[in-house]
Order: sequence, then C-alpha cells, then structure tokens
Amino acid sequence: MVSGNESSVTDFILVGLFPEFQHSIVLNLVIIFIYIFAFLGNILLIVLIWGDSQLHTPMYILLSQLSLIDLTLTSTIVPKMASNFFTGERTISWIGCGTQSFFFLMLGMSECLILTLMAYDRYVAVCNPLRYPIIMSPRVCIHMIFGCWIGGSVSSFIHTVYPMHFPICGSREIHHYFCEVPVLIKLSCEDTSLYQLVVVVTSIVLLVVPFSLITVSYTLIFLTVFRMNSVKGRKKTLATCSSHLTVVSLFFGPNIFIYMSFTSSHSAEQDQALSVFSNILTPMLNPLIYSLRNKEVVAALRKLMGKCVTS
Repeated sequence: MVSGNESSVTDFILVGLFPEFQHSIVLNLVIIFIYIFAFLGNILLIVLIWGDSQLHTPMYILLSQLSLIDLTLTSTIVPKMASNFFTGERTISWIGCGTQSFFFLMLGMSECLILTLMAYDRYVAVCNPLRYPIIMSPRVCIHMIFGCWIGGSVSSFIHTVYPMHFPICGSREIHHYFCEVPVLIKLSCEDTSLYQLVVVVTSIVLLVVPFSLITVSYTLIFLTVFRMNSVKGRKKTLATCSSHLTVVSLFFGPNIFIYMSFTSSHSAEQDQALSVFSNILTPMLNPLIYSLRNKEVVAALRKLMGKCVTS
C-alpha cells in the first residue's frame, strides 16, 4: 500500500465512449461494425499485396505494413471497449492498461514513420526514377520497415513505463474508452508539467518533423509532375499521391491536435471524438482510399475473385 492520499496500484476504471450519450448502444454497435469492416478490409489488402507478385514493390510492401498497423491498432482498443460496454465490467488492470498503452503508442509511432517512408518512396519514384531500384531496393525497404517497428517500440516503452509509475490520487476513473497517456497523466497527484513538456517535444519529433518531411516531399513531387509532358503519367502520379496525402491528413491532423496541445486546452469529449476518427474510422477508410483509386490493387482483386470463382 502507498501511504497518504495515494491509491494502491490496482485496477483502473474506463468510463467508456461518450458515457453521457443517450443512444450509447447504437454508438457502440456502429463502432463494432466499423472495426469489423476495417479489420476485413486491411486483411484483404495484405492478402492482395502478398499474393500478387506484381505488387511486390516497395510502395505496396510499405502499404501492407500500414494495413498491418491499422488492423492491429483497432484490435488493441475496440474489443476491450466493446467487452466493457456489453458486460458492464469497466475495469482494466494496471498491467492491462500499461500493455494497451504500449501497443497503442508503438503502433501509432510506427505509423508516423511508415507514412513518412511512403512519401519518400513516392519522391524517389517520381523525382529520381533512374535511381529508384537502387535507393529503394528490397533490402533497403526491409531495413526501413524494421527501423520503423524498432523506433516505435523503443519510444513507446519509454512513454509507457515512465507515466505508469506516477502516483495516483483519488479516483482511478479514466475518462476515455482506452488507456491513453495524456488521459492517464491527469490522474496523477504529482506535478507532471515537465513530463508534459517531454510529450510535446516527442510529438514534435514524431509528428511535426515527419509531417514536414512529407510536405517537402510532395512539394518536390508536384513541381516535377507539373513539368511532365505525358498527361497520362501526370494523372497516374497525382492519383497515387492524392491517396497517400488523404491518409496523411486523416492521421496527422487529429494526433497533432491531441498531443501537441495536450489535455489542458481541450475536453475529454474532444479527445474521444478525435481518437475515434483517427484510430477507428481512418483504419476503415485507408483500404478504400488505396484500393478504389489504384488500378493495380483493383486488378489484383479481380484476379483473386476470378480464382475464387474458378475454384
């Protein structure tokens, strides 16, 4: 036990998604439907990419990693949220909370890096096409992917272990539907202003810097595209780039708002709404964005459907 007003290290209580909402059962059913759709859509995209040899290129290998991150990210938070709601059991253990926070942060940070590498891949393909096979060789691509996962894991470990050891005073209610570091910090009875500053600095490194690099990459890409003589090549390049830019906007926008401004300047409802948009809705939209506007993916899907019909 810990003396004073500090609580013992026991279970946390997850308040849930918009607890004051009158039609909460409808909301949770919609979230579950979105999760299932996102899970199946990303699984299908991974199967298409790894099952079709024509898609074994750096761009699609990175896209398969993005799909893997998305389906794992939603699986980290939605099943627990749904289980708590329908069983009425809102508690989560200290270890369970730390584990959920670790995987959520690891996947989120890895996605930042993967999206940055995807922009770099497009930059090399458009602006340095002759050197593309050398710069983005399969070996280099695999090393980049491992670097993303390792970088995300190390950063997540630090930002999970440290805040989980802050002493907690009073209520252990987490006003969220999963364990997220900015919300956990609000439960501490210590002065966490220094750690909040560390979170902002980390956010600059893992959110603002990658977003700036993506912006620079696409600025150079668009300058190159507008100098192209081939109208067909220009349209194809812009279609691929617009898909990625859409995903980048959907991911970076909400997360920059949450982590750069931290929890003092916005409400729990705003945090939850942005989190649902970024971590549940966006993983469902990503497969649609990349497949509907990508002829190679559509061709792979038709080929797979043809094989299923034949068999």
